[in-house]
Amino acid sequence: MPTVAPFDIEGHVIGAHFLGDIPFFATAAGEIRRLDNGEKVTELHQGMLTCVRDPFHASLLTGGEDGKVMRILADGSAVQVAEAPRKWINVVAGGPQGAVAYAHGKASHVVLRDGTTKVFPEERTVEGLAFASKGLRIAAARYNGVSLHWVNTNAPASDLEWKGAHTGVTFSPDGRFLVTTMQENALHGWKLEGKPGDPRHMRMTGYPAKVKSFSWSPKGKWLATSGAPAAIVWPFSAKDGPMGKAPLELGTRANVLATCVSFHPAEEVLAIGFIDGMVLGVRVGDGKEALLRRPGKGAITAMSWSSNGKLLAFGSEAGDCGVIDIAA
Repeated sequence: MPTVAPFDIEGHVIGAHFLGDIPFFATAAGEIRRLDNGEKVTELHQGMLTCVRDPFHASLLTGGEDGKVMRILADGSAVQVAEAPRKWINVVAGGPQGAVAYAHGKASHVVLRDGTTKVFPEERTVEGLAFASKGLRIAAARYNGVSLHWVNTNAPASDLEWKGAHTGVTFSPDGRFLVTTMQENALHGWKLEGKPGDPRHMRMTGYPAKVKSFSWSPKGKWLATSGAPAAIVWPFSAKDGPMGKAPLELGTRANVLATCVSFHPAEEVLAIGFIDGMVLGVRVGDGKEALLRRPGKGAITAMSWSSNGKLLAFGSEAGDCGVIDIAA
């Protein structure tokens, strides 16, 4: 049976991540709390707006109401990457070669390893950022689509247009697809291969609520999302991705919304967090479910696995957090 080590924090938890085997929890108040031979606290921001794990570097990246972008290392030490006084930084992303992107207003900023900053103006406010897995290429989600920039060239941006407000963005692990979350209850996607200037569109609709969480399976065959009374899991293994295919619905619960999803790092097993604080583990192949945590005080807002896939950290909007040992 999985065992849960509970850990309570005051306030809303916006991030739960592992660096090595050490769990880190980020609070909206601006603190990072890590469980490393006891609880350790790092004061970071006057109000934290985002905390993500850098997929290319063993660190966390945060942005705050104080205009600062910070990198946090496994020992809890913090380094300031950038600062935009009097701006709110609610979008950050980690990229190859030590690059860090952040946005405020109608511009994306990429800080390179040597400290050089590249600025990419947009016609609309940037709502989401993501780096491609290969090459220093960044996607900026905005109103009416996504702009793609090669960071180290002066080439003009490639624009992927689709009407509506695009609030988040992610590349598939193999770089063949780009998917956005939208202000409406939908995803939109583009197949990036094919003729230049002719990307194929993918509409993924039918959600009863906004999609606020998504996670790719280890080899990129599946994209799991929140926003329904189950995890909605789209197939991406075919050459045209989910076009013409129905998604899987995993962990279905009547009228209880899934609020957070996180794929296991090595297996096609999905952790699903719900609005009532419950956490389920579901195997994609046969839909078999395992209860990982009973309902708690608040909606699950953050989850992630340790690199070995034996531990799952979670946090909620009410501050009840914990680490689930699934190997126990």
